[in-house]
Amino acid sequence: MPNGHGADRNATADGVGPVGGNAVAGGDGATGHDASRVDRVMDGLRAFGANYTEFTRRFAAWLGLHSTDAAALVEILYAEDQGTPLSPARLSERVSLSSGATAILLKRLEQAGHIVRTRESTDRRVVTLRSSPDIRPRAMAFFGPYSERMAAAMAAYSPQEIERFERFLGGLRSTMDSLLADEYRDGGPAPAPRHDPRTP
Repeated sequence: MPNGHGADRNATADGVGPVGGNAVAGGDGATGHDASRVDRVMDGLRAFGANYTEFTRRFAAWLGLHSTDAAALVEILYAEDQGTPLSPARLSERVSLSSGATAILLKRLEQAGHIVRTRESTDRRVVTLRSSPDIRPRAMAFFGPYSERMAAAMAAYSPQEIERFERFLGGLRSTMDSLLADEYRDGGPAPAPRHDPRTP
């Protein structure tokens, strides 16, 4: 099963959008050519994220699920494929929901017969989320063409190129994780202090 997260494509016309040229490369001495390349790369990443979000939306419609429920189901399936099945707490982090909202979501998926909760750990308090035997074939049928086409596209590149791209994406992900944990921890960067015209 593939995995991915959506991206916002609402950049403003002057390039000061989510990752416009002025925001990314404007203050570090980059040339106009370098800034343009950064813009093209970031726009490509946003477009891919938007396309993946659309895949998830169509998967949800195909199963008759809410888009958030489908996104959670994809995370559960993907984690299973990686050999690291999720706990409810870990799923909550992945889909950016509170523990209460995640519990309600899991109840819906369980009642629909899409997931099962197991206790596989030696600590019997730990719950593990698994896809049901019925949903996996349907998910594989839906995402099969996606996986095949993506594998074919990446086969056109050498292992060395793919490795460099992996490092590139890893660096971007680490940067985004750091931003969310630091500057955007409370929802956004701290507002700039207002200048008091009464003070010099």
